Amino acid sequence: MIISALSDLAHRVPDRVFATLNGEDLTIGQLHQAASAFAVHLTDEGLRSGDRAAVMMHNSLEAICVVFGLAMAGVAWVPVNPRLVGPGLSYQLSHSEPQLVICDEEFQEVVQAPKIITHGAETRLSAILGTGRTFDARERSDDDLFAIMYTSGTTGPPKGVMISHRMMAFAGEGVRLATGARAGDVMFMWEPLYHIGGAQMLILPLLVPARLALVPRFSASRFWDEVNDAGATHIHYLGGILQMLLKQPPRTDDRAHGVRVAWGGGCAAETWEQFQQRFAIPIHECYGMSEASSLTSADVDGVIGSVGRPMEWLEVMIADPDENGRGEILVGERRPGALFSGYFRNAEATAKALRAGTLHTGDLGSLDKAGNLYFHGRMNDSIRVKGELVSAWEIESVAASHGDVEECAAVGVDADVGEQEIVLFVRLQRGSNLMVEALADWLAPRLAPHQRPARFRMVDDFPRTPSQRIIKGQLRA
Repeated sequence: MIISALSDLAHRVPDRVFATLNGEDLTIGQLHQAASAFAVHLTDEGLRSGDRAAVMMHNSLEAICVVFGLAMAGVAWVPVNPRLVGPGLSYQLSHSEPQLVICDEEFQEVVQAPKIITHGAETRLSAILGTGRTFDARERSDDDLFAIMYTSGTTGPPKGVMISHRMMAFAGEGVRLATGARAGDVMFMWEPLYHIGGAQMLILPLLVPARLALVPRFSASRFWDEVNDAGATHIHYLGGILQMLLKQPPRTDDRAHGVRVAWGGGCAAETWEQFQQRFAIPIHECYGMSEASSLTSADVDGVIGSVGRPMEWLEVMIADPDENGRGEILVGERRPGALFSGYFRNAEATAKALRAGTLHTGDLGSLDKAGNLYFHGRMNDSIRVKGELVSAWEIESVAASHGDVEECAAVGVDADVGEQEIVLFVRLQRGSNLMVEALADWLAPRLAPHQRPARFRMVDDFPRTPSQRIIKGQLRA
């Protein structure tokens, strides 16, 4: 579907803009031509359907062309975080064993591979994309491998999620449904292509006449100026992005924008209401993961605190619910191929996650009578305090609502007496002089006794995954 859709649009509407970055447009016709030229080059280099190519590039229009060129040729895209160095980078490249690496020229010295194509002002990639050569493209099988996307690896080594063409098509359709995208919309896009949050966006303009407005990186201070400059109708968030925006100084033009929807994952109920009130933008909270075609559910009805109802190609169940209806979120297929087939070269992790065709997410959730799903944090992100199981997510949601708290993360560490105690890491808003004692006093009436942090640690910043999530394993260490 993906390749035939691009080819059809290139024939019918070649001048329609697919994406913009730094004032430069990439039309559908240009994208198709460049991708086709790259697919020809791949075959000339001896790559065949089923081979793998690692791509270590910052967001760029050329990077988009590379992704579609790989898909045309049937070569699996292995996106690599450009910030990776040392053992992390070595692991991902050695584990995926790509036949080719495409990278920005600044990474050429750290990448070890038999074949490398570099991207820069006057380097080989630009010449390849501009040859004008035509690839005799055929539609890929829906089950062909589109990408191997390595998880962030917050605990243990990353796992390579094998994503088919069918899954990517589901991901794009999920974005369309979650956002209510329509003709003429502009999707503001800060998220990196090497994360599923960015990758899924590449499919949307093939489904709806919408345009991607890319910026090099997320910036809370420049966010609304960039959104307005792009004429964006949609903004995307992950993790604590909305809280960061709320902590920016109020502006007289906080509501002077054209944004119709803010959508994403990780918005606590308190943040939800504050954001909608200040910026007059409805929240569409979603839940999902790479293993289930990115988006599992979306709340398009404004049920505050919920992550909505499942996509029509998936079903959601709660395993072994407790007295509050909480249990592990399980995801099943309503249409074949909506779930991943496994982790690349990791049978043990695959067997643990996929059991009898059902994905065991490791997330805690509950369902209401209307079928709305509620997310209650990671099962392995709970802390056992004096016999009580405490959700770190619930502590963080309360602490982050304090006006002086920019971000926070709660972790469990071994206690001198008993099981664990809670340590709350806090990054204060710039200029704040909030003392630990004052924060502890503020939290006390808002948390149950067993939920209250035993210790606090003030930090300037956090170690992060590509999606801006905090890597708690490093905090515990």
